[in-house]
Amino acid sequence: MPAGCRPRMMIFTFLLPFFLIYGGLHFYIFLKVKGVIHTGPIANLCLIIFLVTMVFAPLIVRLAEREGFDFLARIMSYMGYTWMGVLFLFFCASLILDIYCFVISTVSLIFHRKFFHLTLSLPHAFAISLLVSLCVNVYGYFEAKDIGTERVIIRTTKIPEEVGRIRVVQISDVHLGIIVGEKRLKRIVEEIKKTEPQMLLSTGDLLDGQINKLQIPAEFLGDLHPVYGKFAITGNHEFYAGLNDALDFTHRAGFTVLRGEGVTVGGLINIAGVDDPAGKGFGLYKEVSEKELLSRLPRKNFTLLLKHQPVVNRDALEFFDLQLSGHTHKGQIFPFSLITRLYFPLHSGYFPLTNRSSLYVSRGAGTWGPPIRFLSPPEITIIDLVHDNKFLAPRYFVRSNGDRSNGESALFKPQPFPDRHEPDLRTLEGQLPLFIVGEDETFLDGEGAHGLPKAAQLP
Repeated sequence: MPAGCRPRMMIFTFLLPFFLIYGGLHFYIFLKVKGVIHTGPIANLCLIIFLVTMVFAPLIVRLAEREGFDFLARIMSYMGYTWMGVLFLFFCASLILDIYCFVISTVSLIFHRKFFHLTLSLPHAFAISLLVSLCVNVYGYFEAKDIGTERVIIRTTKIPEEVGRIRVVQISDVHLGIIVGEKRLKRIVEEIKKTEPQMLLSTGDLLDGQINKLQIPAEFLGDLHPVYGKFAITGNHEFYAGLNDALDFTHRAGFTVLRGEGVTVGGLINIAGVDDPAGKGFGLYKEVSEKELLSRLPRKNFTLLLKHQPVVNRDALEFFDLQLSGHTHKGQIFPFSLITRLYFPLHSGYFPLTNRSSLYVSRGAGTWGPPIRFLSPPEITIIDLVHDNKFLAPRYFVRSNGDRSNGESALFKPQPFPDRHEPDLRTLEGQLPLFIVGEDETFLDGEGAHGLPKAAQLP
């Protein structure tokens, strides 16, 4: 296919389904409003104009950015994406109530008994759905700004005893742009500094949309100087933003961008990175065999594979120790996470893959689209690579009980390890959630269940 046709084909295959689905949601809202509020012709026309504008708001934002209409892009971005969050959650709440009322009505007809008093009137159902949506959006706005820290400890013989520990910090899906701006980036940088990283990794989507006039100094990230350096890969949004501008920003931020490349840092750690497949639609994808790329790196070193989407290449499994990914945002807004999990079964958290290889999927630090998160808080991930000898300690998974502020935790010991000493858990206080795994035995997926979920097994 000619290179010039690829972006048009991507637009056809992505934007057409998006606008059909998004337009359908707006039509559903239109019918709901008409069922509750009896409006005249002028009010109907205004409602239609508003809904059509909101349907095409994401496209208007991109076009305004490209043509340099910054004020219009900013206004439409906040309006359109905030509305997207309100619309999605209203639809979910309204659909649940519709199903509930349908079930009650069906039962009434089948048993010839009147259960209609259990149903809701259209105005009441509309009001409840709207209230739920608005409340969740307000909560989600603050959740999106509450950047937490996840910690993974990996014991390995590949870190020399004299080094002891190497601290790697992962950021992903920051989506710097109109909505995630300078203030959010400063907060992220402050949180990174607190972790005292020895290496900083960005696993894609550092940027969002057109960034040729992005008023966010790359120097904020440039102020971070971990001893083993900073490395990044492309995500799908680097290609949407314009690859050259995205790479320029990332380089100015002090990152080395790995595009089908591998490096050895300090003679201790191998790092390999691959392009996101979205680059194929623009004719900019650097095709590389992951197995060949990784096999060229020293096997004695701990090997990190940076790959934006949490998709594991079976042929490359035995050639990396830990794959770091993002992309999913853990759905960003529940219950959208139920859909993203269907596409990416390895959805969020830590996943053992084989006796040697494992995967960690970050929820990301920013937001795409609606400036909210619900049941998917943003994260910065600390991965501590700790020296261990062949007598491995028991493996533990420690996680918070859902309240990230109180520090309470639940401890799961999957199986006994006779004649081995348990780690001192007193050192874990204030550092939850935490995953501790070893080199040879694996037992937990990212949600804390034993083994990989059936849907997540590799093909």
